[in-house]
Amino acid sequence: GYHFMGACSMGPRSNPLAVVDPKLKVHGLAGLRIADASVMPAMPSANTYSSTLMIAEKGADLIRGISRA
Repeated sequence: GYHFMGACSMGPRSNPLAVVDPKLKVHGLAGLRIADASVMPAMPSANTYSSTLMIAEKGADLIRGISRA
């Protein structure tokens, strides 16, 4: 099957193809974060499932204000 990803790539505001910053915040829109496979700027060499779970977990931590080293 296909794994849809990268439509909302993560990157700096200076990158015209980037939609979200490293904190998953959408450039130019206050209060909106994206935490799914669409933020991956490149396809991982493994299945996207675990990567997507890690992004979601990090997104939840960012929203709750938790910092994990």
